[in-house]
Amino acid sequence: MDPPPPGGLGPVGRAELLGRLDRVLLGRGRALLTGPPGIGKTEVAHAAAARAEARGEAVVWLAPQPADRHLTGAAAAALIASVPGHALDGLPGPQRQAVAVLCREATAPEGAPLDPMALRLALAGVLRALAERTPVLLVVDDTQRVDAESADLLRFALHLAPDTLRVLAVETPAPQREDTTAPLPLWVAAEADVLLVGPLHADELAELLVRHGLPARLAGRIHRTSGGNPRLALAVGRSLADAPGPVHHAEALPLSGRARDAARRMLAPASPEVRATLLLAALALRPTAALLRRAGRPAAEAELAAAERAGLVALAEDGTVAFTAGLLPSTLVRDTCWTERSAGHAALARIADDPVEEVRHRALAADAPDEELAAEVAGAADRARGRGQGALAAELALLAAESTPAARPGRRIGRLVEAAEEAARAARADLALRAAADLLARDAAPADRVRARLAVLDTAGQGLTDLDEMYVHAMEDSEDEPGLRAAVLLRLAVKYVLADADPVRSRSAAVESAVLAASVGDRHTAAQALTHQARMDRILGSPGAEDTLAQARALEMADRPLGVRNAAQLLTIRHALFDDRLGEARDQSYALLPLVERRGSTEDAIDLLRTLVEVEARLGQCAAALAHAGRCLALTLEAGLSPGPAWYALAVAETAGGSFARAAGYARRSVRASEEEGDQVFLSRALYALGRVQLLTGEVAAALETLRRVRDDAWVRSTVDPAMLRWPEELAEALLAADAPDEARALLADVGPVAERLGRATVLLGCDRVYALCLAAGGRPDEAVELLVETAERFAGHGLALEQGRCLVALARVERRRRRRSAAASALQAAAAVFERAGAAPWLGLTADRPAPADGPALEPASGGALAALTDAELRLARLVGAGASNQEAAARLYVSVKTVEARLTRIYQKLDVRSRAQLASALNGPAGRVR
Repeated sequence: MDPPPPGGLGPVGRAELLGRLDRVLLGRGRALLTGPPGIGKTEVAHAAAARAEARGEAVVWLAPQPADRHLTGAAAAALIASVPGHALDGLPGPQRQAVAVLCREATAPEGAPLDPMALRLALAGVLRALAERTPVLLVVDDTQRVDAESADLLRFALHLAPDTLRVLAVETPAPQREDTTAPLPLWVAAEADVLLVGPLHADELAELLVRHGLPARLAGRIHRTSGGNPRLALAVGRSLADAPGPVHHAEALPLSGRARDAARRMLAPASPEVRATLLLAALALRPTAALLRRAGRPAAEAELAAAERAGLVALAEDGTVAFTAGLLPSTLVRDTCWTERSAGHAALARIADDPVEEVRHRALAADAPDEELAAEVAGAADRARGRGQGALAAELALLAAESTPAARPGRRIGRLVEAAEEAARAARADLALRAAADLLARDAAPADRVRARLAVLDTAGQGLTDLDEMYVHAMEDSEDEPGLRAAVLLRLAVKYVLADADPVRSRSAAVESAVLAASVGDRHTAAQALTHQARMDRILGSPGAEDTLAQARALEMADRPLGVRNAAQLLTIRHALFDDRLGEARDQSYALLPLVERRGSTEDAIDLLRTLVEVEARLGQCAAALAHAGRCLALTLEAGLSPGPAWYALAVAETAGGSFARAAGYARRSVRASEEEGDQVFLSRALYALGRVQLLTGEVAAALETLRRVRDDAWVRSTVDPAMLRWPEELAEALLAADAPDEARALLADVGPVAERLGRATVLLGCDRVYALCLAAGGRPDEAVELLVETAERFAGHGLALEQGRCLVALARVERRRRRRSAAASALQAAAAVFERAGAAPWLGLTADRPAPADGPALEPASGGALAALTDAELRLARLVGAGASNQEAAARLYVSVKTVEARLTRIYQKLDVRSRAQLASALNGPAGRVR
């Protein structure tokens, strides 16, 4: 029985596990995949089967059904029915008879019992015959469903099977099973390696959501809700995607359907006593065994141990209790009546030693609103904020509003506004939505409605494309309030550039916002609006960008302390990055980071970390870039924001010091997430990062396609300053490698004057590097070498280690083309030294003494010989055709049209003075053109 198709992309986050599984199967030949339901064991097995088929192995797939467990011989009969007929041909008569009876193809002679030994030997013979022709992988999915007789037959047959029969079993252990060393159904434990399929990380879960067309921005919340279980995660994600409203949050919605049912199935084995203890743990903020015992569960340790054996909780050494999936405590609370929940909160309030937690539990235990209690909760929210517990402060602020009596409508509305704004500061879209929905359902003043809507907009992150109605209502309600109108226009300015790719309109909205804010003395909004105006001025190449930014910075410093929404200071750092004043950008970033993390918003911290990634990567501090990128992603997923920017940061960091393959993967993730959010700015950045990696790894055709997308993007077309996104030099090099030198030179000619006018020195250096390659391709290698040496030195003067090394690699290529092997080797050694000092692991691969890896080894023409006149693209085509490829095959390999191949071949024949493919092959294999 063949397995279903495993899916083109393979299981998310299982590459390392699949590698281990391959080693086990090719070594010992027996492996058991185990893990909880929904963890993805079968998907891993499908991927392993696909790998086996790619190695030339035959795959036999056995998947017993639930009813088979109680049907004698069902699994053995299904296995025999799945194998080819030739495996049965050599069986002796008694064994054939036994097989026929087992498969209901014949009946046993009357009064003659089925010979169990004949059946055992028959199954062993079938498997042996199957594995004699070719190696076989037998996959037995859901081994817990194999009936007892079939398990006995398989144990015997596998014991006699040859080494060419490899077996992969997939088992979902029963939650009640405590003895994990008990004999397995198909073999004793010592005969197989047991591989646990664990939960996905939040980053991997985000990739899974993207693949299934679900919002990746919810990955952090969904990860906590599902515990990293893929099946639970997809069920939760689909529940959220189907929910009404433009902004979703995993903790905001009453999940139902398959997600809740799955959680209830997981909780079903728990006894009433265990369930009561788990409910108390679900109600507590920081549950421990000791806390639960003091709150009225004297057998808490034993009950928690039982829950841990069932896979419901994990217990730390200090007794801390953590649910394996956030869906479990929320389902427990949801399925419990209010009386039990209130009693639990009351018990926790009595023994709480923290005043904030004590007030929270008292409020949740109360059965009626109370102004005195509401005031206490509001005070607790202030204390939580002062401790840096933003999410808890937001929860308490909303609880304070909901605890306010209906007789105090003004006070309740005021607290709802405060709750929405507190939720925005904590990036808690769910709480902001709840507060805003409550407020908008009441007779609130227009100003209060605007503030609530602004809070929701501020938690939307990059996902602004579905919020047009909210902007419209906010504009209407702010018509008579210049200060609020300024705040709404500021959010619109952000939307115009992120979602609409219109920096001109964005700048206009920012200018109007700044004027209105200044008219009412709102220095904070004015500073933010001027900051955004400066950002647009920089994009549009306006010379006034720095002056506007200086005004914003002065207002910002007068209005708020460092670390609190310092947008102007952050943009100042980014301008230093764009200008390659990297030491200045680095020093300011590190000075501001602890203040932002302690006092500022989550988005500011993420933005600053992403900037540090770019700074450290350009400086060649690769390890630091990777560390900051990891923190950036963790904060992003925790806050429930779009991972597109954080994945872009990881692509940058991995390109610098990690792995080109991982960098390309993160860049592709960022592209998909940015497309999902409609974020044009980071879509362009992610495409640029992807195209750069593709070019560095020799995927010329793919790089050309990707970088042309960058060039054609609306946001990029509106961006005048080439330092904002340095795609032109990458595209020009891709064009040159794709045998379009005229187009490459034209692009460089367009960029140069703009960079010169704006004073972008390092942009000009990047163009010089590519122009040197154009010189070499045009038969002027001496000038190319001179320019590359000078450019490398100037990059070193700017502290740009990776760019310096890249110039040296290009220099080595040019020298190699001239047959100056000693000079080429020296350039590569110098580049390797630069990359090694920087910790730029992937770049070291570019310094190996071999040509660029575009399509295999390039040709090594003799100095002054005819081959020296060929471009890189022509050399690659010549090698393919000389090796026997047809025009169609060469076109497919090089990702060009057949007509392009024909035109290039004509030029190659003319340059080499040959008239046939045979003569071309001779020219390539002669002393002047031998492949190295």
